[in-house]
Amino acid sequence: MSPSNLRQRYEAAGQAHLLKFWDADALSEAEQKSLADQLEALDIERVNRIYKKAVTAEAEAAAPGAHDPIQPLPKDASDSVKSGKDAEWRAIGLEAISNGAVAVLLMAGGQGTRLGSSAPKGCYDIGLPSHKSLFQYQAERIARLQTVAEQEFKKPAGSVIIPWYIMTSGPTRGPTTEFFAKNSYFGLNPKNVILFEQGTLPCLTMEGKVLLDTKSHVAVAPDGNGGVYAATRAPLSPADKSHTVLSDLAKRKVLYVHAYGVDNCLVRVADPVFLGYGIQKQCDCAAKVVPKSDPTESVGVIARRGEKFSVIEYSEISKEQAERRDPETGELSFRAGNIVNHFYTTTCLNKVEAFEEELAFHIARKKIPHVDLETGEAVKPAKPNGMKLEMFVFDVFPFTEHFAVLEVMRNEEFSPLKNAPGTGSDDPETSRRDLLAQHKRFLERAGAIVKDGVEIEISPLVSYAGEGLQSVKGKTFTKSGVVGELEELDALV
Repeated sequence: MSPSNLRQRYEAAGQAHLLKFWDADALSEAEQKSLADQLEALDIERVNRIYKKAVTAEAEAAAPGAHDPIQPLPKDASDSVKSGKDAEWRAIGLEAISNGAVAVLLMAGGQGTRLGSSAPKGCYDIGLPSHKSLFQYQAERIARLQTVAEQEFKKPAGSVIIPWYIMTSGPTRGPTTEFFAKNSYFGLNPKNVILFEQGTLPCLTMEGKVLLDTKSHVAVAPDGNGGVYAATRAPLSPADKSHTVLSDLAKRKVLYVHAYGVDNCLVRVADPVFLGYGIQKQCDCAAKVVPKSDPTESVGVIARRGEKFSVIEYSEISKEQAERRDPETGELSFRAGNIVNHFYTTTCLNKVEAFEEELAFHIARKKIPHVDLETGEAVKPAKPNGMKLEMFVFDVFPFTEHFAVLEVMRNEEFSPLKNAPGTGSDDPETSRRDLLAQHKRFLERAGAIVKDGVEIEISPLVSYAGEGLQSVKGKTFTKSGVVGELEELDALV
């Protein structure tokens, strides 16, 4: 596109200021090309539509009586792993895995900044005796589950594959790729580990004007974890525009996808119980939840808003609603704590594009460094001067046709890593504590005794969820250690 055509397009969109420095001899030829390439690739008309819808939706949401009433989850739309059906669900899910019908999708675009690390959060070592990273733990859970499915369904060794799609961001794409390559993909076949990149959106002024962070570059920010849906439709490489995550899933004949966030050391990747639950319920989308620890816990809950399922932020729930209890069970009525752990059919993922324009992006008002259009000087604002627009992964829930919720136990499946070391809550120490406590329970459920103060870490390659430990029955463990294979357990007795 010629500079004149580019200017014409941006003038029509009310964003011609992005070319302010083009004719002022402020840009080199290389900088002009870089800016032109960015502006050509940017769907500025879509940006304008997103801004208008976001502002309108925010205003409507703030109006009195704007929302439909909030209601607890209907009994027929939720269940619990404590219901006694988990073995049945596991068999269904494991069969789907054995038939190659399951993939996993990891949202791993975040950096470990709050943890004191500039590396991708998945590279973080929470201080386990083995010093394995979050990425390694998840990779080894996939490897173990492939083996379990092969053994239980009598498939040849190496025949069961669970492809792993990892969504990175601009800052984490390179380091994540390097980390996996350096560690030989933790034993997985690189052909089955597919990295792709989260999209971005321009940063805007409060009036919806796109900001420049240099004279030749538009300021952008990730489009939120809900950007995963658009990212699955984007080309995996410029060389082949038709090859996307969605097309790759179709080629592999995957029917079901488990999606989750990287920062949970207890996550059961491709959990056959959850998959079997979603398959049996004929869901197109489902979510795992954990019971709220108390009425005041600051966590969003999955509930009904009118006739649709939604994540309701804790700030939207009144004190009376938060404390309301089910008269039959005594449990909190609004207890389904959201943990960003979802089941989808691939049919559902392919349908998202059809209603994506109906979704309103959320506005986050931030301090955004930018270039002053009058002086050309860099500005670092002291207070919020603009907005970033983001979508949340759960924004699609109200649009799904068959949705359900599975409640799992927090101590078995959810220990988020959010805060800096030493915080005392959701930090590396609590993650380490929760994982090692789980491994102790695995051994005790298998019939072993673990002496007080003894810490035993069991490799995911040995046991995915406590299975395969029959040989420890009747043994007493008196030494701490790391178990990379079953034979090593005897050395700790």
